[in-house]
Amino acid sequence: MDFLSVAKKILDLPERARFQAESWTRPACFSICSLRVNSTSNGGYPMARKVAFVLSGCGVKDGSEIHEAVSALIALDRAGYQAVFTAPDVHQGTTVDHSTGEPEEEPRNALREAARIARGNILPLSGLKSGDYDAVVFPGGFGAALTLCSFGRDGAECTVNPEVRKLIEDALRDGKPIAAMCIAPVILARTVPGARLTIGNDRETAEAIEAMGAVHVKCPVDDAVVDVDRRIVTTPAYMLANGPAEVYAGALRMVEELNRLL
Repeated sequence: MDFLSVAKKILDLPERARFQAESWTRPACFSICSLRVNSTSNGGYPMARKVAFVLSGCGVKDGSEIHEAVSALIALDRAGYQAVFTAPDVHQGTTVDHSTGEPEEEPRNALREAARIARGNILPLSGLKSGDYDAVVFPGGFGAALTLCSFGRDGAECTVNPEVRKLIEDALRDGKPIAAMCIAPVILARTVPGARLTIGNDRETAEAIEAMGAVHVKCPVDDAVVDVDRRIVTTPAYMLANGPAEVYAGALRMVEELNRLL
């Protein structure tokens, strides 16, 4: 079925059914393209290492930062990982018109918005099981600080979404590494006592991270900070980057370090 035929079918659907149409729009090559990996333990067939890719919406001002998400996805794909897209099925912490920067009154659902980045192939975080992933990645964006946690409102006194907290705690318990970009390391600062993290060199945010019991390490945009003991990797991304190329350089470095922890 070609693209225009799929689009017409979706546009002809009632609103509720449109959200369930990912089975039409999901690329047929997804599982094949994602299986370019090192392991061949499954009867000689490649076994993809899977990453729980945690989104918070779609767009820097109220959801996941798209440049960061795409940069991380390309770096992961090149390294042979399969992304398992997930997001909490909750209202976003805020909704912003990205063309004006002004807030909007109508709430948006983080899972439904994140499905745009995932091309419809996304799981609610509540449905994610430990066996579904080998590592966890959090791109940044204001959604990380307003929906996945409340840092954008409450600073060092923030709380973390219970499903996000459980994911992090389960990964730590099972020895699965966690990576975070841009502002998303604040989620780990709140949930992982003593973690070594970076958001680049922003003094105010670094002080809040340390107030939550983590250790902040200054880091250039094209590098990453690794906490080997806790199996955590963080990179500054748009906390420092001047454009997508710098974000991608940091994402590549993050994935290199993630590889070493697996």
